[in-house]
Amino acid sequence: MSSRECSCSNVSLLPFSAQSCARSCGEKFNTCSCHATCESLKDCCADYKLFCLDIEPHSGSLLGGTDFKILNATFEQSINLTCRFNSEILTEGYVDENGVGHCITPLLYESGWIPFEMSTDGVNYDRSGRWLSVHHSKLSPFYKIIFANATQWQYYGTPNVSGDLKMIWIPSLIKAERVNIELWGYNETGKAYSANWEAEWKYLYTVGRDVPNNGVFSFTPQIAEHLYSLWDLGSMRVSPSTKPDGARDVNALWSGAHAIAWHLEEAFRKDSAGWALEKCINWDKEEKAMPNFLTEITDCPCTLAQARADTGRFHTDYGCDIEAGSLCIYHPGAVHCVRAIQGSPEYGAGQQCCYDSTGAQVLTGDSIGGSTPDRGHDWGEPPYKKPPRVPGFSHWKYDVISFYYCCLWSDNCKYYFTHRPSSDCRTYRPPRAAAVLGDPHFITFDGVTFTFNGKGEYSLLHSSDYELSVQGRTEPMKFENGEFCTVAMATRLSSVAMREKDSDVIEVRLRDQVDELQVLMNQQVLSFSEQKWIDLKGVFVFSPKPTDVTVMFPSGTGVEVRAGGGVMTLTILLPHDLQNHTQGLLGTMNDEPEDDFTSSNGVIIPLNSSAQDIFTYCAGWAIRNETSLFTYDSTHLLNEYYYAPKHDPSFIPNFSVTEDPEDPLLEPTLNLCAGEGASFCKYDALSMRSLEQGNATLLAYRSHTSTKKALEPVQSCGWLSPPNHGWKEGTLYLEGATVTFSCNSGYRLYGSQERTCQAGGKWSGQDTHCVAGSPCSLEVIEGFSRFFFFSSIFHYEWMILKEASYALQGCIYLIRNITF
Repeated sequence: MSSRECSCSNVSLLPFSAQSCARSCGEKFNTCSCHATCESLKDCCADYKLFCLDIEPHSGSLLGGTDFKILNATFEQSINLTCRFNSEILTEGYVDENGVGHCITPLLYESGWIPFEMSTDGVNYDRSGRWLSVHHSKLSPFYKIIFANATQWQYYGTPNVSGDLKMIWIPSLIKAERVNIELWGYNETGKAYSANWEAEWKYLYTVGRDVPNNGVFSFTPQIAEHLYSLWDLGSMRVSPSTKPDGARDVNALWSGAHAIAWHLEEAFRKDSAGWALEKCINWDKEEKAMPNFLTEITDCPCTLAQARADTGRFHTDYGCDIEAGSLCIYHPGAVHCVRAIQGSPEYGAGQQCCYDSTGAQVLTGDSIGGSTPDRGHDWGEPPYKKPPRVPGFSHWKYDVISFYYCCLWSDNCKYYFTHRPSSDCRTYRPPRAAAVLGDPHFITFDGVTFTFNGKGEYSLLHSSDYELSVQGRTEPMKFENGEFCTVAMATRLSSVAMREKDSDVIEVRLRDQVDELQVLMNQQVLSFSEQKWIDLKGVFVFSPKPTDVTVMFPSGTGVEVRAGGGVMTLTILLPHDLQNHTQGLLGTMNDEPEDDFTSSNGVIIPLNSSAQDIFTYCAGWAIRNETSLFTYDSTHLLNEYYYAPKHDPSFIPNFSVTEDPEDPLLEPTLNLCAGEGASFCKYDALSMRSLEQGNATLLAYRSHTSTKKALEPVQSCGWLSPPNHGWKEGTLYLEGATVTFSCNSGYRLYGSQERTCQAGGKWSGQDTHCVAGSPCSLEVIEGFSRFFFFSSIFHYEWMILKEASYALQGCIYLIRNITF
């Protein structure tokens, strides 16, 4: 039996009170509580469930139309149930035949948790809850309209693309027997980057009226009236036919945004390429008049390994995911793309980085499938709501529909890539990684390893300059000893709490008895049953499965928490900007390991200090209740960590383990624990009497080693263009890579035929040119250059040249480093 199978319970029941939670959710009173922790502490006010609402589902598209029900409460059907979102947007609710209350979510221009209130009389909004508004592309296909042939929809009207269009949906999500099929258009109006720049969703027209809600609809597209055919970006909506055309904030399902090729004007169907070229040229003019955002976006990682490991700053682009089969429709030749998580500081712009099967970055200078930056970040950028920060749709407006104009509906990508060129990786600096693993062992940012088995709550990382704090809670481990559950003289990391500046506080806890993690936001449990990615205040959280949680902060800091083998493994990734700005148990990140054991008062102890001295040093990093970010939502946590000392002086661990030749566990432990991480593995296997424990520690150590290897710096020399009238071979621009050049027939190569990326980030050789005409000869005499050429028209001549490229009757020569 492993440590995760042992548990101890300590539950205390506190009395209820007559104090009301009406308009008081989140409050704590002397006699009872309306706070989220009251259920586990058993001190909720009697009407807590009536006024502090639980809902199902708790998330849905930011486009609105989701029908959610109120749990744990019943209502009279005759009441006037209304819901108010963000304290301003009203929607009509209803009570069903079972007395269950329902709300309909509104159209929003933001993602994240949206507060809402509910009224039963249309006047007093005394009940409250929260709704998770989700980027439409991140929504499960179950909750949106799906196009049966997306390519046909996007290219309809171009040569050889016609016929009927088909869409499907889940009928039970619309509470109606018959529905209308509507087209809505999206636009952003007003002066760019001004106060009057606004986002707009507008009902255009109804495609199908009063059709059966059977989950399928097909139609033959018609050219829209001129007023509507000017809209080239929008979404389809299915809503009850009992509602007026274009009624807002009613029960509905939406498709994703798409290019509305199928309804565009007659000119598009007659000459789609010419029509698109005109649109592309107009977009080119508009882009030239807008601010240049390229100078402030972050550079891409140099390799696919770096891009996947730098989880604090980059995350998988769902449109090109190697884990999902690399269906990279917009990036042919790529197998995986990532997006910068944070938007650029002034313009909220996004960055995208794509990689091929060799792990090399794909650049637009070499391929239509190259990485492209975005004026509108695909995932939006706080505070959202206004252009170009509206999640998903600003990106479509400024970066996607223009790609259709210039690249997909016509062959004029040169316009597009002029404004959306790939960023290479010459200024990219990978983050540094530190880890806590096993029971527990520490690896600092500068690579110092040690073991600290104290019991308490400690500062793992603190940066005053960046107002970043990561704290860890440790608890004694337990293992089975015959019929009994024995407390080991070792601890494990059981909870990690963190915050940056005024962000929401995120806490990740190891669940008892199972290898699963629980996530709390401001002391309230977050559910990832419906969504894997959640936008919060000043922080993003991603949990693809119950054992994995990644937290991402605006500074670029990434915190990875993994559960396995009954323990929690923590990895913190810090960008280079935090160099010399850290302290805590994970050391001072400054490339100087000697000062990693620096106490909170500035005293440094040697790296070769005894285990007892290191234990004493680590105990000094215990936090205080005043600075604690942790949640104390059980009697056990209150007694053991809140009211008790933050470092338990009574818990003295085993500082080493004895390798007893008579121990039957020794030989299999030594066989298991070999190579790097062996000492940690042996300690955990023998102290916990578990090979499983030792193996989990060994795997965690190797995973950390792999992460560090993936994040090793790589030197880039930058992109090399092919010569005019020639071509190049090689699209890798990292140290040691070679690019070769050739010229078209009738042209002669001058400069270097082959160039190699050198250690200093410079290309070897000279710039390459392809020259038409006969060969030239050069004679340099006393600082002068004589330029001779032959031609079928001209006779022998000479000229004096200065340092420059010079063209003369079909002969070009680049003369460098000549002093006159």
